[in-house]
Amino acid sequence: MRGFITDPTAPAGLRLSDTLPEPEPADGEFLMAVHAYALNRDELNLIRRRPDGWRPGQDVAGTVLRAAADGTGPAAGTRVLARLDEHGWAERAAVPVHSAAVLADAVPFTQAATLPIAGVTALRALRQGGPLLGANVLVTGATGGVGQFAVQLAAAAGARVTAHVSRPERAEAARALGARHTVTGLADAAAHGPYQLVLDGIGGPGLTDAVRLLAPGATAVLYGNVAGPSQLSIGDFYAQGWNARLVGLISGDPAGAAGEAGPGMAADLATLVRLVADGRLTPHTSLTADWTRTPDALTALARRDIRGKAVLTLPPAGTDPTLDRHL
Repeated sequence: MRGFITDPTAPAGLRLSDTLPEPEPADGEFLMAVHAYALNRDELNLIRRRPDGWRPGQDVAGTVLRAAADGTGPAAGTRVLARLDEHGWAERAAVPVHSAAVLADAVPFTQAATLPIAGVTALRALRQGGPLLGANVLVTGATGGVGQFAVQLAAAAGARVTAHVSRPERAEAARALGARHTVTGLADAAAHGPYQLVLDGIGGPGLTDAVRLLAPGATAVLYGNVAGPSQLSIGDFYAQGWNARLVGLISGDPAGAAGEAGPGMAADLATLVRLVADGRLTPHTSLTADWTRTPDALTALARRDIRGKAVLTLPPAGTDPTLDRHL
């Protein structure tokens, strides 16, 4: 079987191997033919940290080749998407039933592959704010992988969304997602606050600035820290966010269990699929390419040349002839 493994001597620390062992699904796991997978920024860190020969890959979509031996989960031939911990960047993968959902025929594999980490993170982060009808919500990195879903879902829930983007030319894309206001600096976001909910995947000094924009009793959700550590003190909440709270969101499910604040991974994936199939949620991909170009796509992701999601496809899903304009 072919699939990618870590190799520090190869481009982007990744090498396509032709000699991987076939997956051996355990009880409660089915065998999937992978048709598409998406890249996530944290996978850049995982590739650097893991030992040589490790097999990455978390967001996958494809077809069930063999149902789980214990009789649970989808039948052979079913279209599915799943969130894995590893081994997804390969022709086939063993998939736990509790981490997968059936994929509606109306949703392409390329769209489905963007949902497991970014979509679920956005969904679970928004739940931390409770009912959002009429609420002011601030989303930083609004045109990024998680941000694009967060803006759409918050707007669909009736929130007034302020989208923070890194450059003025990205403001139009944020408004197209449903943002009412767009800003390039958090100082400008104060004019549209205070906020009942802030979603931040950037961290660094910006998180401190965002906390100062919270309303009393509001919530800030931190799901990433690409800008590095943040410094916070109780005085940052005195600005106006009295008794506000800061939530560190980890979007995975320990041992497949449902989280305290909501459903498990399978249920959340099914929710996102329904929203996409109904036209209420649209995944936006910045790059779609043949899976053999995964190292090139990772390099572009590391250079921040990609906004939104990057998706790699395995035959017969096809490729994007515009790839070389992006990489």
